[in-house]
Amino acid sequence: MNAKVWLVGAGPGDPELLTLKAVKALKQAEIVMIDDLVNPAVLEHCPSARIVSVGKRGGCRSTPQAFIHRLMLRYARQGKCVVRLKGGDPCIFGRGSEEADWLGEHGIDVEMVNGITAGLAGATNCGIPLTLRGVARGVTLVTAHTQDDSSLNWTALAKSGTTLVVYMGVAKLADIRDGLLAGGMSNEMPVAMIENASLPEQRECRSHLATMQDDAMAFALKSPAILVIGEVARASTQFSMPLLLHA
Repeated sequence: MNAKVWLVGAGPGDPELLTLKAVKALKQAEIVMIDDLVNPAVLEHCPSARIVSVGKRGGCRSTPQAFIHRLMLRYARQGKCVVRLKGGDPCIFGRGSEEADWLGEHGIDVEMVNGITAGLAGATNCGIPLTLRGVARGVTLVTAHTQDDSSLNWTALAKSGTTLVVYMGVAKLADIRDGLLAGGMSNEMPVAMIENASLPEQRECRSHLATMQDDAMAFALKSPAILVIGEVARASTQFSMPLLLHA
């Protein structure tokens, strides 16, 4: 395990959703570099490790990515077992592939450990199946926050026939609404806005595409939150968890 970095997904927040492989990596870790969105409760699995905060959160001051790269490399070259602990899954808007490629170019062995992504966990906890026979033939995961601040092809997304799960979209609700409406999506398309997915303080706001920004403001929706846009957002099945507030 010398000169190795584990890129580990901690899941959406509920510490019980951590995978067994993630627990194994944490138990062996000497250095754990932890993101802001990781629930500190998962650190019970690495009581002897040094914890290094390298917070990254949309809309807030973040640790520069280049600094994180160099820090991982430094610890790995010291022969330490390093875990880079990320919220959700490392390869779903988590820069896992970028970090793996950079470390590989510098001769460091990397192992990726998947985690449950917030879009799936949040929807499930609200009783929403992201795919549903006869209703949604697929699911598309997108981020509203792009590196170059460019706009997504909302017309293609509106016509995709899939459930849309939008990450990092709280600050861009108007853009998302306008883009999807311009692309031909119905203004009555159901939307579920889910804050703090899988945590005890998870909240959901049910709305429609045309009114989701106003409803989010009335609800005081805050990051981190995901949007589920599609006919499946009408659902609320028997496996949903009790939530604090509905709109």
